[in-house]
Amino acid sequence: MNAQPPANAAPASQPPSLMLRRFRGFLPVVIDVETGGFEPATDALLQIAAVLIDIDANGRLCPGERHSYHVRPFEGGRLDPASMLVNKIDPWHPLRPAIDEADALQRIFREVRSHVRRHGCRRAVLVGHNAAFDLAFINATVKRAAVKRNPFHPFSCFDTATLGGAALGQTVLAKASVVAGLEWDKSRAHSASYDAERTAELFCVICNELSACYARADERARSLGWQTTPQPLEADLEGEDDVRDAPALQDGGDEPMPTPGPGADAAIP
Repeated sequence: MNAQPPANAAPASQPPSLMLRRFRGFLPVVIDVETGGFEPATDALLQIAAVLIDIDANGRLCPGERHSYHVRPFEGGRLDPASMLVNKIDPWHPLRPAIDEADALQRIFREVRSHVRRHGCRRAVLVGHNAAFDLAFINATVKRAAVKRNPFHPFSCFDTATLGGAALGQTVLAKASVVAGLEWDKSRAHSASYDAERTAELFCVICNELSACYARADERARSLGWQTTPQPLEADLEGEDDVRDAPALQDGGDEPMPTPGPGADAAIP
């Protein structure tokens, strides 16, 4: 396990409404997985890492705590030789501190649920580089291992490959990181923990660069009377570790938007 609070993490007393407002009730959490292949239903999960995202008093995002685990392949899990050559993982190395996939997900989910409560959000949304891949493996493992209380939205995600292409003209994580002014160590790539850390930094850099655009959009939303600070779901925030499998926001996270009219500056209930 690796859990490290960075020096630039936001203070614990940070008002939760900032993160709640920034992504309309969602909490972004970076996830990276290393696997035995490309098929979530049949190929083994070998590593998983999470980086929690924090926000400062000025609304700027920064990477928060890191959590990473080596995962023991599930019984019958496929290990594609081509994939193993890329990630260079030896699943059966005697010194590899691997745990069962259900245990790994439960530990990650526990930290994510705690962070969701801390920021007063509705639920987490997965951030990844080619995020659909990571989310597919998370969902497949949840189903296979019967893991309960998954805090992540089942299909919505934030993809830094898309963000990197739009903001930086680069879709490869290494190249997007370099042109964004971030460090890249090729020798550490294809490790879940390293890739998650770089993805988190890239996500925060791009979001922070878009702060002026977000501010204009938020002002416009307010002028239209749209409720831009959703209320947390009470069921998500009650009790110890009690962010349940709450229903997603309507249509994958979009409330119906009203037509501007005479009363458009009133908040939507």
